Amino acid sequence: MTGPSSPPVAEGTPRHHGLGPGAAVVLVFCSSAAVLVVEIVALRLLAPYLGLTLETSTLVIGIALTAIALGSWLGGRIADQVDPRRLLGPSLGMSGAVVALIPAVLRTAAEWAPAVLLLVASLTILVPAALLSAVTPIVTKLRLTSLAETGTVVGRLSGVGTAGAIAGTVLTGFVLVSRFPVSAILIGLGILLVAGSALVSWRTRGRRGTPALALVLVAGGLGSTVAPGGCDTETRYHCARIVADPDRGSGRTLVLDGLRHSYVDIDDPTFLKFAYVRAMASVVDAAFPGDRPLAAYHLGGGGLTFPRYLAATRPGSHSLVSEIDSGVVGITRDLLGPGVEAAGIEVRVEDGRLGLRRLDAGSRDLVVGDAFGGVSVPWHLTTAEALSDIRRVLDEDGLYVANLIDHGGLAFARAEVATIGETFPHVALAGRPSGTGSGPAAALAGGNLVVLASDRPVDLEAAQEALDARQTGWQIVAGDDLTAWTGDARLLTDDHAPVDQLLQPYRPRSGR
Repeated sequence: MTGPSSPPVAEGTPRHHGLGPGAAVVLVFCSSAAVLVVEIVALRLLAPYLGLTLETSTLVIGIALTAIALGSWLGGRIADQVDPRRLLGPSLGMSGAVVALIPAVLRTAAEWAPAVLLLVASLTILVPAALLSAVTPIVTKLRLTSLAETGTVVGRLSGVGTAGAIAGTVLTGFVLVSRFPVSAILIGLGILLVAGSALVSWRTRGRRGTPALALVLVAGGLGSTVAPGGCDTETRYHCARIVADPDRGSGRTLVLDGLRHSYVDIDDPTFLKFAYVRAMASVVDAAFPGDRPLAAYHLGGGGLTFPRYLAATRPGSHSLVSEIDSGVVGITRDLLGPGVEAAGIEVRVEDGRLGLRRLDAGSRDLVVGDAFGGVSVPWHLTTAEALSDIRRVLDEDGLYVANLIDHGGLAFARAEVATIGETFPHVALAGRPSGTGSGPAAALAGGNLVVLASDRPVDLEAAQEALDARQTGWQIVAGDDLTAWTGDARLLTDDHAPVDQLLQPYRPRSGR
């Protein structure tokens, strides 16, 4: 059924309404691309407040798909009731205004009304994505000239929309996020959408757009500049800040997405503030007594705290670091200066699993696992296959030491320790006692845990003495106690590693 303002069209009679086939393709392509830009950038906006987790990604993707379905359905239905020419401009303009407001609205809600953040996030994604998704059925309605070509028009525009979604995904992931702050991306997209609204309204109806939308857009841009943000730098993966230690003039904390990831003392690399780093140092010093230089490989770089510790305490050591986030590497180099390379620390911007493959067998004395996405170890670094590769690059006396984070029932930690136990003959676990439960392992509290593994026995008594000397308050669990603790925990493999699901849902904002 055509709307009351759309006169009947004779079969085969062309119907333009100021919208030619080229303009139709551009509108569908660009609106579909814009939906994916909003979806991907929204993930980065929410990460500092909800974490960069599978649950967050699933939430945003689910909202975006809901918006696409809702917009396509309602857009088509309304286009059958109302002259489609009256819908195109407002759909683009309103979506542009909302998109420009997203940074200000989300950040303000996160700071001042966190209880409703999920609701606000859902609406700020749902509304513009639905409006943009309505463009395709509206344009389709305008381009249909006869029943004979329905399949051709619908199929062509559907394909164009899919191509636009692909282009938006690739453009955002490979270009926009690496070059612009997320606020600038959304404000820029909002400007383009409002400009497109004015152009479409002029072409189809002889109007110049809606001044009110432009005012909202300007307000959104200004609001985004003053709304709470908390980022010094937006990297490809994180909202990053460097926080000075008020109690130690040379101390700096690297904060990624609201979580403390590294503490660096610029003047004293041997000062280790975080308990888990002191625990790792204790284990390594017990496994390799003295000041023997080590060839070390680090999965995850952060502030390079531990590589700098090895360089300071074991002169001549060489540390190769795989850090996936080039932005974090840049921040760390700015913080520490050119002395990093002189200290025998080489940093490569790469995924740790790929970095492992490039290492020769038996080439490392030490492998350190300290890579995190939010508070979760990236799943592909936890599996039996990854651990087999770690074992391959270690020499016969080598040591693998890794930082884990888990809470509550510690289901992930148990699964990871069990998986490590299937790969290495000698495994131990260090953690903070909870003061409850029975047996050494049952009494370990959640939070940071440090696991150590090797093909040869490690002097655990010396390691415990080192932990006590550093006043960590941690204890080491091994042998039958550790086996009883892991119990029937599932093994993690490349085929099945549900790390995000195993982690306790509650994740404190205090960080690492």
